[in-house]
Amino acid sequence: MQHRSIEPDREPLPIADRAADNLRFIRSAMEGSARFTDISGLGMVLIGLSAVAATVIASQQSSPLGRATVWELEAALAITIGLLATLQKAGARRSLLLGGPARKFALGFIPALVAGGILTIVLQRAELFALLPGMWLVVYGAVVANAGAFSVRLIPAIGFSFMAVGVLTFLAPEAWSGWLLGVGFGGLHIAFGVLIARRYGG
Repeated sequence: MQHRSIEPDREPLPIADRAADNLRFIRSAMEGSARFTDISGLGMVLIGLSAVAATVIASQQSSPLGRATVWELEAALAITIGLLATLQKAGARRSLLLGGPARKFALGFIPALVAGGILTIVLQRAELFALLPGMWLVVYGAVVANAGAFSVRLIPAIGFSFMAVGVLTFLAPEAWSGWLLGVGFGGLHIAFGVLIARRYGG
């Protein structure tokens, strides 16, 4: 009769190690399901106000290149305002900007934003200035809607609203383009910025 060899019981993990593994798993699960909530409503309002100013300034330019340049400078200013306002809202939790939700939001935001910049250069070099306003609104809307998948539910709605204004810009007479840019980058930012500030604390 053959006897099965009985393997010695494996030594159980120390309680401290098991607790650490459980904490790592819980932290990873929470990070994966967390939403990026440090978008500043006040920052969006400021971006909207700067876009209103850009609308007025651009309307006074005599050439398509001049109007495009005004809006390109406004884009750089808006990015700066948005970044500083987000850092300010994060405050003491600034380290969380390097966490999972913030990384996902950035990965949803940055590549499409770069694509919009490349299209701007291509269309501008081809002197297709009439296509720029609609493209800016549609691409920015897609950027926000995509990144908003990792943020609060209101953010994708902002993106789709921008896309709708962008489609209208393509369909409307070219003379309306500058004012529709103001409606989108000015009006939508201000309106949704106020909502975010009220619902999500600043």
